[in-house]
Amino acid sequence: MKPILKKVWNVFTTVAVVLMVLCAVFLMGSRLLGFRVFNVISGSMTPVYNVGDLIYVQKVDPKDVKVGDDITFVLNEELAVATHRVVEVNTEKGYFVTKGLTNDTKDEPVLFENLIGKPKFKIAKLGYVSDFIQNPPGMYITLAAGAVLIILVFLPDMLNKKKKDGEGDGAEEAPIPESQKTEETAPQGENN
Repeated sequence: MKPILKKVWNVFTTVAVVLMVLCAVFLMGSRLLGFRVFNVISGSMTPVYNVGDLIYVQKVDPKDVKVGDDITFVLNEELAVATHRVVEVNTEKGYFVTKGLTNDTKDEPVLFENLIGKPKFKIAKLGYVSDFIQNPPGMYITLAAGAVLIILVFLPDMLNKKKKDGEGDGAEEAPIPESQKTEETAPQGENN
């Protein structure tokens, strides 16, 4: 491979690997830091959280939640998850009343034990990527792209090795009789 082509190839594969690692960190690595990641699928909290945003939620004690906070919680028996704004806190009975910013009505009371946490930050539109790679066919495309990327990273080295191995193949030279050897044909390290 020509040196300039090899440099371009190395830059391309390095950028691709860095992007893939960053995507993995933002989508999965955040759990190591105590965040749960959720994809916004409705416009009930627009303009704070838009459809396709990825929100990073950190666990909090229900006692630390105040009116005006946004919380993420289990909404119903089907285990649907929502993020809405707290409009009332009832500490005696252990529940919150929440409402989406664009909704006309309040939600059913949310028990303290259904609280997942408070959103700490979001990344706009990364939810579309998350949704794509977590469901077929995007999952299969992502796995295939990862495999292709690994091959592309190591391809130049494999081709160079094969080329070097191929240089020694072919017809071997006939040995030179001792009587015909000169300094020019003597093996390395031997001087006549």
